[in-house]
This record gives sequence, structure tokens and C-alpha cells, in this order.
Amino acid sequence: MNRAMMILAAGASLLAGMAAPAKAAPEVSLARIDCGTPQAPTAVNERFSDTFAYGDLKIQFVFSCYLIKHGDDYMLWDTGHAMTAPNVAPKVSLVDTLARIDLKPDQIKYVGISHYHADHTGQIASFPKATLLIGAREWDAISSPKPPEGANFKPFESWIKGDSKVEPVPTDKDVFGDGSVIMLRTPGHTAGHSSLLVKLPQMGPVIITGDAVHFHENWDSDGVPWFNYDRAQTVASIERLKKIAANLKAVVIIQHDARDIDKLPVFPAFAK
Repeated sequence: MNRAMMILAAGASLLAGMAAPAKAAPEVSLARIDCGTPQAPTAVNERFSDTFAYGDLKIQFVFSCYLIKHGDDYMLWDTGHAMTAPNVAPKVSLVDTLARIDLKPDQIKYVGISHYHADHTGQIASFPKATLLIGAREWDAISSPKPPEGANFKPFESWIKGDSKVEPVPTDKDVFGDGSVIMLRTPGHTAGHSSLLVKLPQMGPVIITGDAVHFHENWDSDGVPWFNYDRAQTVASIERLKKIAANLKAVVIIQHDARDIDKLPVFPAFAK
């Protein structure tokens, strides 16, 4: 009798579970924000190729940040130049830009940082309530007593002091736990560099490269800037991103290349 009752109870539980409505997946949106003022096109042959691969090529560099909306949660990817940066400061701050959709700094749940250079971290201090997501090696560098040359550690003071929450990311990270937004470990440019994969309902997967590559020709030729942290890691990370892009049929957004600006909606592409 007890065994029969257990079987009936298990069956009822299974039927109840099958009858329960599936929880709708949170909607995901993504938009680009200008986070710096472009200068004249840059000759890239010497500085951006350790094999001098680009001849007389000049590239128009831009500075980009991205806002991801995941259901009711918001994430920033990189924070661009500081408003005090000479010549390249944004014309409008991130805080003022977000105010266009009545979004306050305290409403940003996560700030993801591709790496510690100043053109990607300049305005992070405006978001002390956000959880900082950053490669573990990047965090070790900026929080060390003697940060390496090029590490823009000062804007991270709130997180370094422990007043704000930080999550050093040693590998990949599924940010919201549903596979829609994934930080990808792509070291080489710096020791703990990360890129971002965002899966959009209409557009499909999008890869935002950070500085794993700087421009299209760099991507096509597996080019390595002479100032990168590690050549072999750079090439391996580019190869990984190419394979992910091919397998997922993803759109690749090279953050610094002006030719990729129009691949994504410009903020504000979605209302709060």
C-alpha cells in the first residue's frame, strides 16, 4: 500500500510540474554609448603590429561603452574615458547619458570591465553601487601595492578599499545565470583581459571584443600590437573568438573600430 501511494504521489507531482507554466526568459537588449571623442585617424603599422603588417594604413579609432538590459537589471560594459581626459574626453558623461532614460547610477547592477586601461575605465567611479566584474589578473594588478604601468587604478578606489563589491573573474562568467550574457576570458592584450558575448532575441549572438583586437585588419591577420602583454595569448584569444563567432554565427563588434559603430543600435535604443 505504501509503495502504491508513493508511486501515485510521484505521478501527481510530475503532472503538476508539467502543468506549471514555463517562466519567461528575461528580455535582453544592447546599445552602444559614445565614451570618448575620436581624434584624427591613426597610423597603425608600427605600434599595432609587431610584424609591421599594415603599411600606410590609418584607422579611425572610437571609444565605446555598452548598456545591457536584462529584464529589470542593467549592466555596463566598460566606462570609456574620464571627463577630464585631455582631447579625448566624452562630450557627455555616462551619468548624464543614462539620465536620458531616467536611469540613475545606483540602478546599474554590474559594471563589466574588459581591462584596466584608462580608455575603458575612466568613469567607473560614478557607479560605486554596482558590482564590479573584472578579470582576476586585472584585479590583482590594480589592487596591488605597486600597480603595473598603464593600470588605471585610481577610479577603482571604492572597490579597492572594500566600500564597493567586486567579483574577480578567473575564467568565463555567465553574468545572469541563463547564458544570455557571458564574460569571455581573452588574455593577451593584458593578463586578465575579457571580452563579452551577448545573445539578443532578434539580432542573435554578439561578441564585443574589448581590446582583444583593435580594428578589422588586426582581426583578419591575427595581428599583435607590440605593447601587448603576451603574444601567444593574444593569438590564442583571437583564435578562440573567431571559433565562437563561427560556431554561433555571431556578429563581432570591435570596440575601437569606427566601422563597427552602426552594427548596434545607438543609445537610447530601448526605454527603461
